[in-house]
Amino acid sequence: MLSLIIVVGIAFLLQGLFSFLQMRHLSNEFIKLRRKGKVAFGRKSGGFRAGAVVMFRIDDDGIIQEGRMLSGLTAFAKVRPLDGFEGRYIGSLTAADGPSSHKNLCKAIEDAALTYRKYTNGEVIEESPTPMEKAGAAVTSLLRRPAKAKTM
Repeated sequence: MLSLIIVVGIAFLLQGLFSFLQMRHLSNEFIKLRRKGKVAFGRKSGGFRAGAVVMFRIDDDGIIQEGRMLSGLTAFAKVRPLDGFEGRYIGSLTAADGPSSHKNLCKAIEDAALTYRKYTNGEVIEESPTPMEKAGAAVTSLLRRPAKAKTM
């Protein structure tokens, strides 16, 4: 029993380390793009499917100069180039512009376009809730439900 707890603990620590390294890699790639100009960022978490993050370096008119993506199920996924979007206006991108085989990548592309449109219109860009905030909201909604009256 103790050995199982140790194995689970080590696996948990390794997952945290690999996730940290992946986020550091993503941050470094974002900084590289940001040094070249403006960057539009879109994301879609995956849950049990491959999540996706896209970054588009854009010019002052919203025309995409360069694209990058991070997509995968594991913490070993790396940022890769996202080709085929250069020269396009970011505000006009939709989920249909992405590969049909990767729904979360399509949603991340759509999120980047939506974020850009909100930014240019001066709207507030809300942060998406963290998994802990989602869990807390679910528990709160369960606790606030009125109890059903028993009928006899």
